[in-house]
Amino acid sequence: MNVCLDLFLTFAQVGACTFGGGYAMLPILQREVVEKRGWATEEEVADYYAIGQCTPGIIAVNTATFVGQKQQGTLGAACATFGLIFPALVIIGIIATFLERFAELPVVGHAFAGVRACVCALILSSVLKLRKSTIIDGATTAVFLVALALALVRSYLSIPNEMAAFLVYQVCSPVGLVILAGLAGVILRARKGWKT
Repeated sequence: MNVCLDLFLTFAQVGACTFGGGYAMLPILQREVVEKRGWATEEEVADYYAIGQCTPGIIAVNTATFVGQKQQGTLGAACATFGLIFPALVIIGIIATFLERFAELPVVGHAFAGVRACVCALILSSVLKLRKSTIIDGATTAVFLVALALALVRSYLSIPNEMAAFLVYQVCSPVGLVILAGLAGVILRARKGWKT
């Protein structure tokens, strides 16, 4: 039971201290789960992020669920997940009460602009940390670069043909990219094994 309480309190702390959504939570999740608690390795957390990207819901919530499941089964998953979302529910409830009154104030708009810039920095910090444990050789570098290129194609390329646009949109979606990267990993590992 102490482990479940620890899961709840740890993830509640992460949820309370992070602004900007799931991706902004990633650096704090890494610090708490890997460095402080040792509940998962860098590789496991990277796997949780990848699977969390493919499953419904917010990536940070999915990651909390995976970590809780690993520690204490279904009860641990529930405690970690509820711990992560509990502060947001309370804070959003409070903000929603007052936001309509203050949303038009220039100072509030400026504050949100600063928070958005900070969120970009937090996401970049998480990416740089993940890079150390995931992009480890030429093959993983190639998978990263191809996935990045396909994600950019989906975001910035305008395709006039509707059918082609639909196919590109599906293949280059987060789920499609993770599936393609997983297949590439299987193929590359198999080829490496054949060579040795």
